[in-house]
Order: sequence, then C-alpha cells, then structure tokens
Amino acid sequence: MRVIRSLKSPLNMLFIYETEDGYKVESVFYKGERLCVSSQVGCPVRCAFCASGMYGLKRSLKAEEIFAQYSLLKEELPIKGVAIAGIGEPSANADEVVKAIELFKRDGLKVTVSTTGYPIEGFKKLMGAPHDGLTISVHGISKEVREKIFGVNVPLDEVLKALEEYLQKTSSSRRKKFQFGYLLIKGVNDSKEELKKLGELARKYRMTVMLMAYNEVEGIPLKGVSEEEYEEAFLFLRKEGVRVTLSNRFRRDKLGGCGTLTIAREVRE
Repeated sequence: MRVIRSLKSPLNMLFIYETEDGYKVESVFYKGERLCVSSQVGCPVRCAFCASGMYGLKRSLKAEEIFAQYSLLKEELPIKGVAIAGIGEPSANADEVVKAIELFKRDGLKVTVSTTGYPIEGFKKLMGAPHDGLTISVHGISKEVREKIFGVNVPLDEVLKALEEYLQKTSSSRRKKFQFGYLLIKGVNDSKEELKKLGELARKYRMTVMLMAYNEVEGIPLKGVSEEEYEEAFLFLRKEGVRVTLSNRFRRDKLGGCGTLTIAREVRE
C-alpha cells in the first residue's frame, strides 16, 4: 500500500492510498491528533446517505493494510489515536479489524470503532475487542425508517440483543465505552416520534447518543437539517433525559467529514 495523494482543508487532511492490487481507500487526519482509517474497499451496508458505499463492496482490507494507513503517516503526523470509522463496515471484516486494533494498541494508540452491527457475528467479536470506544450507528429506530437508510437489512432487534447480552457480562467501566450514533437526515429520521424512540432506547441501555450532522454528498439527494433543527433535536433528547454529544467542526468538514470518504475520488498524481 502507498499514499498517492493528500488533500488539505483548514481543519482536516485527507489521504488517498492505493493497494497492491490497484484499489483506492482513504483516511482522514482530524483534530490534529486522530486518524480515521478504512476497513474495507467500499462497503456492503450501502447506507443511503454515505459516499463510501455508493459502489458497493470490492473487498475487505487485511489487518496489515488497515494498520498501514497509520504506519505510512506516523513519522510526519502527531497521531495519538485511531478511529476505525472510514470506508467499510468493521463488523463485516471483524477478524482483520480485531487484529488491526491489537496492532494499533501495541503502538500505544487509543482506538475507537464505529459499526452498524452488521453482520451480528462480527459485531459480537468487535464488542469484545480491546478498543477504547464503540459507536453503534443506529440512525433510525422504526422498521420503516431503517429500510430507507440501510441498503441491507440490519435488524435492530438482533443488534440490541447481542449488545444486551454483552453488557450484562461486562464491567461498568467497560459499559461506558459504548454509545449510539445517530445521523440526522431531513425528512427521514428527524421526526419527534423517531427521536422519542431513540431517547427510550438510550435510557434503556444507559447510553450516550452521538447526534451527528449530515455532510451532504454530491450525487446523493438526501439533505441535512438546519442548524436550528439540529439544536432543537439536541435539546429534545436532553429533555428526554438522554446524554447527548454533537458533531464537532472537524466531523462536519466537507473534506473528510463523516460519510464523505469514497473509493472513486478523482486522483491526479
């Protein structure tokens, strides 16, 4: 694997890599300390809002390729942590992702992972991995809403059953490493009814909700909510008794913000 191009904004740096067999993946260095890396070439979940899955899944990355996205940059950047939240679904490549987590930890890095929980067997492996935080991307609670968002069936009841079984067996300190992720999409999952269901879920599992703002993607017709609507959703969940965090400016940056990484970016070497 090699770096073939880098792009820079005032907030983030995006790196494009080419694998030995000619595929391209991307990572983002944000907040001046964390590298968000990819786990697959493309993504099998194909969420309706996300550029990463627009072309489907080409193949999974090996642990060495996931780690290489960091090792190729570590001498030039002050990387303190890694987020496995770039292109790909970590649960669909769980064995290699767990190996990669172990490699990162040997280098003294904090490692977080984001997953939809699909497929369930992979999700179970990730929950028990030596990560420093796991975000479960729910994005919708009702069946109707989830069918609009996910390109494959990600049964929330099965994800929650596996989560509950794991949390019952783990320590209270370990429980604090888990949270729900929820990306607000205008007219899709931003209704008070859906947010109320999210609040009920968060209270039941005593989980924080990371409420994310949508980075609109060219070629995808979905839209994000306004700043006012975003704040209203935040305050609504707070009133429902939920711990909520918001997307920071790095995650909302057009260059390498959430949902914007792709395997088909135009590259000129």
